[in-house]
Amino acid sequence: MEEQNDRSLYDERQDLQLRQLLGAQDDLWRLFRIMAEFVEGFSTMSKHQNLVSVFGSARTKPGTPHYEMAVQVAKELVKRGFNVLTGGGPGIMEAGNKGAKEQGGGSIGVAIELPFEEAMNQYVDKKKSVTFRHFFVRKVMFVKYAHGFVVLPGGFGTLDEFFEAITLIQTNKTRSFPLVLMGKDYWQGLVDWMNNTMLITGMISPKDVGLFRLTDDPVEAAEIVSEFYKKQHVVTNF
Repeated sequence: MEEQNDRSLYDERQDLQLRQLLGAQDDLWRLFRIMAEFVEGFSTMSKHQNLVSVFGSARTKPGTPHYEMAVQVAKELVKRGFNVLTGGGPGIMEAGNKGAKEQGGGSIGVAIELPFEEAMNQYVDKKKSVTFRHFFVRKVMFVKYAHGFVVLPGGFGTLDEFFEAITLIQTNKTRSFPLVLMGKDYWQGLVDWMNNTMLITGMISPKDVGLFRLTDDPVEAAEIVSEFYKKQHVVTNF
């Protein structure tokens, strides 16, 4: 004989509300963890001045042309009074931190917890840096505290940082800041596509392709950043 279900509609409704409450509690705890990351990031990064971010692939090996290019541009930036901010990992990030360290400048890292990437590289000033769990928190730190982006060859993450920066500048969601692509052999195809496809089809305007510069020269890249701030005050974004 089947057991009769003596649970009322009220009981079932209470069960549903309890499950929803438990789910909401999970989201609330997640919110507090995210807030804690922002607090740690703001507390750490607000102590630094004149930061310029150097981006690029974590897969770039020491001794390769783009690695050495990153080392040199970091040194040139430090010579002009800037400190270097990277994602703290290997490859181009390591090269940027290495150049800053060797030139005697600040070498800051905002790392991300990843299963396939090592801890912060050896050239980062560990006491001045921070590691994040969430990419979006880390990206806020780059845009808020960096006064320029120097972007060397990289993959999806590098493209993400570049296009987010250019979108924020284009839409006036952040103050304008110098944005430099380095590595003509790597980026020229993308730049040509912007001009020959995006611009021609009306997806961007002529002034949008002027929001960034392209060069292979570390001195020129550093000068682009330096010249910009001879006319603009160095201020924290948003």
